[in-house]
Amino acid sequence: MADIFSEAWMKGFMEEWNKEPELADALAKINFNTKLAYGLKDDDKPRGILVVENGKATSAGAYNGEEVNWDLRATEDNWLKWMEKGVGMAGLGTAAAMGKLKFKVGDYGSMLKDPRMAGPFVKSFSVMGRVKV
Repeated sequence: MADIFSEAWMKGFMEEWNKEPELADALAKINFNTKLAYGLKDDDKPRGILVVENGKATSAGAYNGEEVNWDLRATEDNWLKWMEKGVGMAGLGTAAAMGKLKFKVGDYGSMLKDPRMAGPFVKSFSVMGRVKV
């Protein structure tokens, strides 16, 4: 398996994202567009980026200083745990409240208040677990 959030890993995540109706199709219904960055909690900058246009992931790779709408950080152990076991809404809320999942950019609260975004956000963690590169 490639290093988490590496160029190859992010490309695999993009493919899995687009195969998942609970992500790509659900977000297409609300014309969801964003740039998501992912990384490790103590790093200065994110490691990977995923660009989403109308729900579909259109590009992915290593982070190169792009402006992002979301920057999610956690320890590698936590990322791997969530990818392997998935995580529910309550688990994400607890992880955010306890500082295990950090939002360096993005408003976690507003996203959770919109079920059209919250459900796909939760689903994205189990989709990450499908990445094999």
